[in-house]
Amino acid sequence: MDLKQIKTLLEDTFNKELSEGEKRHIVFWYDDNGEFKEDIDELNLENAKILKLNNNNNFFVKYQLEKADTESNYLIYAPFGKPSPRENYLLDILKYSMEFSTDKATVIMRDLNISDDSLKSTFRKYIKFFNNKDRYRIFKGYEIERYTEEIVDMSVLSALCRLPYPDFDEVLRVLLMEEDLENNKHLEAIEKFGRLDVLWKLVDKYYGYSDNEPTLEKLAIFMLVTNVAYCLSGELPDTWRKYVSSRKTDCVVFLSNFMNHSLYSAAYDRLANSIEGKLKVHEYIDNWEMEDYINCDIFKAFDEAIIRKLKEQLLSDIGEFERYRDIIQARRTKHWYIFFKSEYECIYWAIELFDCWKDVSQNIRQYTPLEFAKRYAEQYYKLDTAYRKFYTSFDRLQNKELLMELRDKVENTYVNGYLNTLSIKWSDSLETLNGNWTIPGMIMQKDFYNAYIKPFKNRKERVFVIISDALRYEVAREFCDMLNKERKGSTEIVYMQGCIPSSTRLGMASLLPHKSITIDEDYKVYVDGISSEGTDNRNKILNNYSQESIAVQFTDVIDMKRDDMRKIFGGKELIYIYHNTIDARGDNNKTEREVFDAVEETFKELMLLINNLVNNVTATNIIITADHGFIYKRGNLMESDKISKGSIEDAYENRRFVLSTNALELDGTLTFDMEYLLGPDTSLKYISPRGVNRFKVQGTGANYVHGGTSLQEILIPVIKFKNDRSKDSKNEVTKVDVKLTSITRKITNTISYLEFFQTEKIEDKRVPLRLKVYFVDEENNRISNENIIIADSKSETYEERSFREKFVLKNRKYDKTKKYYLIMEDEEETVEKIYDKIPFIIDIAISNDDFGF
Repeated sequence: MDLKQIKTLLEDTFNKELSEGEKRHIVFWYDDNGEFKEDIDELNLENAKILKLNNNNNFFVKYQLEKADTESNYLIYAPFGKPSPRENYLLDILKYSMEFSTDKATVIMRDLNISDDSLKSTFRKYIKFFNNKDRYRIFKGYEIERYTEEIVDMSVLSALCRLPYPDFDEVLRVLLMEEDLENNKHLEAIEKFGRLDVLWKLVDKYYGYSDNEPTLEKLAIFMLVTNVAYCLSGELPDTWRKYVSSRKTDCVVFLSNFMNHSLYSAAYDRLANSIEGKLKVHEYIDNWEMEDYINCDIFKAFDEAIIRKLKEQLLSDIGEFERYRDIIQARRTKHWYIFFKSEYECIYWAIELFDCWKDVSQNIRQYTPLEFAKRYAEQYYKLDTAYRKFYTSFDRLQNKELLMELRDKVENTYVNGYLNTLSIKWSDSLETLNGNWTIPGMIMQKDFYNAYIKPFKNRKERVFVIISDALRYEVAREFCDMLNKERKGSTEIVYMQGCIPSSTRLGMASLLPHKSITIDEDYKVYVDGISSEGTDNRNKILNNYSQESIAVQFTDVIDMKRDDMRKIFGGKELIYIYHNTIDARGDNNKTEREVFDAVEETFKELMLLINNLVNNVTATNIIITADHGFIYKRGNLMESDKISKGSIEDAYENRRFVLSTNALELDGTLTFDMEYLLGPDTSLKYISPRGVNRFKVQGTGANYVHGGTSLQEILIPVIKFKNDRSKDSKNEVTKVDVKLTSITRKITNTISYLEFFQTEKIEDKRVPLRLKVYFVDEENNRISNENIIIADSKSETYEERSFREKFVLKNRKYDKTKKYYLIMEDEEETVEKIYDKIPFIIDIAISNDDFGF
């Protein structure tokens, strides 16, 4: 409590001139309610001493004033009302002394420069609150310009909740954020130092909650049920109806800003989960259609039900894939999506796989090998991607049991449907080559250097070649899209016909410049007579074709500082960088289940490498390729997946191939000459199981394989990236634009719809934009719910790039002469978040707070 004004008044009194005959000033202060008894010791009067009266020291005070000290000025403080003359033992002294009178309410109001005496009763009811210096400091720090009874009430509540500014919405949020609603420390502080009746009166006024025995738990139920009523299309349970507010829009706005705020959302989740159980939400959901609650996100039970029903419909082969995609698309903007992201992504990629297989299964016919390669690169690869992405999400699930049946259907569709059908037709097509591993019209992997790298040397341009072990085509396709959207520059992906066997030894050798490739009796590979194993040997091979060349491992350069990287690559025109994450994980029987996670890591590592090369050594030309692809299926291998080959002498054996100089007749296999690579003098033959079968080989680890002739193994990607350092915006990566297309800039109802449009589709260098959209007043206070717009449509059509968003305004008086603003906020920006700020007039003649039920 600030006593400066009281001290000033008292010292002015003691400094007055003495009347004739007076020797000193004695001042009595009867404090009726003892409001200042805790503060009196801090007065420290300069020219007066203080004596405190109590029921037992009247004689001492009388003695002190009339005998012990008859010269000093004295303040006699009594923390009680003035006694009647008959009971006042100091009446004789009082007769010739002065009396001082004030109360804390008056002092507080003076200190706050409040001249409106009508507020005195308001301040009097908060004396206990103002008796604490810390609480008083918080209240005074609000620097309120205009006081009313309600502003005082709200400010006291805000200070008791330790808020930096007075705001009743924030008071409620703080109260509801407490884990224990019954033993709430902030509510206890309000009860002890504020007024509970005032709290509940304001809750009733602003949110329509009125109860004879109000509690925070019932208030929470009231808020949550009101919001369910707002978004639910079906009938509310009878037991819930009494919890629906008459001020619904205010409850909707409050809860929207509570659940979506980064600082409050965790507390909201805890609260919603607690109330969900008490309301038995799961039981009622079973009686509703999915369309009834498709827009509800108050409780996580809604998402759980949607996921369950989508799974059931996929298992039932209803086939409404576009509808399922729309549902998942809509849920992405909802509060609980992030908690069920893996579940939704599992379902999404299952949809993609089933939908794509429906199309592909109708057109897998007998094509030429060249046509098959083209169709794979344009369409079929999408099933491999969907399968991979499904398992990437599935492996992240906390509760896999929920989607286990869907996983079985995905496995069956991918393996028994797509993989087996395609591989059989492809094997039939390969037989038309008559043992000659050359597909007319395709560039072969062994010609990689001459086709893609030598032209840079001829132009005397520096080129970086990144070889990522087992970066199969569908994986490279996704990375190409990522790279295109990450960096300014041009990106293109093409494909080559890979070597057989599709193994690391031959694949790596084929990618090097060479005149000849040979295989010795131990099946080791040599390039121009030099072993192609190891970085040092590859360095020697490169140096035979360019003195300004170097071969390095990804692990050796990725952590290099800029100066070190410039030293190692300085003056080099041809740089081969070897990366191995996918094959390292997949080719180990202990970690092959993690191969799809290894793909995700590969994306990050390659992007980091390319960024470092561009930023640290100004790399312009970068080629990314692979030695081979791979086949991976998660389910257990059946006996029918394996081919017995018996014991073969003088042969190199693998799960997917055999190399032998002996003529072998094995059922269910394809045989090719190795002349395409080793020349006409070789007698070496390559034998591989048809389709995606494996040879029976002892040991574990047969789910991840390569070495065979499947399209997944031998279609080798070549990503051509050219960095653009110019100021031209042609290759600049930019987000798509979103515009408000609603013509009117005037709101006339508390519930309004606005139209937005994604001005261009997602493609090439145009990347998605995610916006938060809401209304604020001139003081930047939020006055509406929050909507999320995810502009990532790839569609050509206007309708599919349009968004219709529902805005709910607080039910309050709006001044049509003032400006209100629609804020479009880019969530991904760290500094300049405001994407657009559009002024609006709000002219609501009569408040309409009815949802229509």
